[in-house]
Amino acid sequence: MHLYGTQSINKKGHLTIGGVDTIDMVNTYGTPLIVYDISLFRERAKAFKETFRTVGLKAQVAYASKAFSTIAIYEVAKEEGLSLDVVSGGELYTAVQADYPRAKIHFHGNNKSRAEIEFAFEEKIGCIVIDNFSEIKLVKEIAETRQQKMDVLIRVTPGVEAHTHDYITTGQEDSKFGFDLKNGQTDEAFQQLKSHDFINLLGMHCHIGSQIFETAAFRFAAEVLMDKMIAWRRESGFVCRVLNLGGGFGIRYTEADQPLAPSKYVEEMASIVLSMTRMHNYPVPEIWIEPGRSLVGDAGTTLYTLGSQKEVPETRTYIAVDGGMSDNIRPALYGAEYTAVTANKVNEPQEVQVTIAGKCCESGDKLIEEAFIATPEEGDIIATFCTGAYSYSMSSNYNRLPRPAVVFAEDGQDQLVIRRETYEDITRLDIPLQKSKRGEKV
Repeated sequence: MHLYGTQSINKKGHLTIGGVDTIDMVNTYGTPLIVYDISLFRERAKAFKETFRTVGLKAQVAYASKAFSTIAIYEVAKEEGLSLDVVSGGELYTAVQADYPRAKIHFHGNNKSRAEIEFAFEEKIGCIVIDNFSEIKLVKEIAETRQQKMDVLIRVTPGVEAHTHDYITTGQEDSKFGFDLKNGQTDEAFQQLKSHDFINLLGMHCHIGSQIFETAAFRFAAEVLMDKMIAWRRESGFVCRVLNLGGGFGIRYTEADQPLAPSKYVEEMASIVLSMTRMHNYPVPEIWIEPGRSLVGDAGTTLYTLGSQKEVPETRTYIAVDGGMSDNIRPALYGAEYTAVTANKVNEPQEVQVTIAGKCCESGDKLIEEAFIATPEEGDIIATFCTGAYSYSMSSNYNRLPRPAVVFAEDGQDQLVIRRETYEDITRLDIPLQKSKRGEKV
């Protein structure tokens, strides 16, 4: 059994996170409950930043907050000196509520609305990552109308197909994101942005995918973008000051996953940038990266209460928990795999093979097809590891299930940071049908 971060087993045989007994947290907050090991988040953030210091590169490490967005996690990221990626007006609003340093906020997205871009200008954020020609026109128009300058990056699809699931591969040519490098779109975007009075073009951005375990694709992307930056200087004298190489660094969900240390990804990208700048006498750009999953993914653990069981002779045993695809859509969406343990019986043999099913009214609502837990009993607490990224962010009220509560655990203390939804919360936006007399218009 693999434990993550500060997880341990106490004298009661219970799983602990951040020095706090998970069963005590369940008794306090109920289930489903997502618990974040905040010390692990801080450790990862420091590791990325320290590696850049070691290799001697000026850098920004930006938390890709689509992985998990809430005021509290933004406050932790701010404490660690991270920059922040947002991809919607809602995430930007959350950052504002957390009083995030505006100069450290970067705004991504392939379909930013006029209202969202105007919001970004109003808050004087640090950078807009421009994704398409429509957005170039819109950003220019807003900047000119407001007579306000904005730093921007050009998002590029470098033609890299990383070894990951098709749904989370974003750097190949056929992608909804960014300007294609090979067909001339990137050069056209550069021409439209490089000398505008109110647009300050910093450089280029790419993101080649998610849950990547090797460095070859990152090295190739860095080389391709550096080649283009060198070509722009040769042709027009323009020097890019920022090279954003995105994120996508993998984590360990199961024994089959073999992620690299954060330092390894950074070192490999840095080696390409430094060698090419020396070779071509090019000013070393500031490097930005965007870890999301690698900061919060294995810092999160979801706790469920075991309910019903069903034996299918010679096939499988189902155990059902009080959550499911409503709080973790990833297994149903693209076959994501997880591991689990019986949190109140960690010292007992975790040898009974079961399928952990959710309570949503869907046959595909299975959290783990083959899990190994202690002999199951109603009321057991099942801990599913590595649910910190894209679980709460992608949660829903399907079947009108309330979203779970979220707790931070650190240094023996636990703190509620998102309260559990109530039935009243679920119906809060509903408007009852208005009654009228026959023949009257409502």
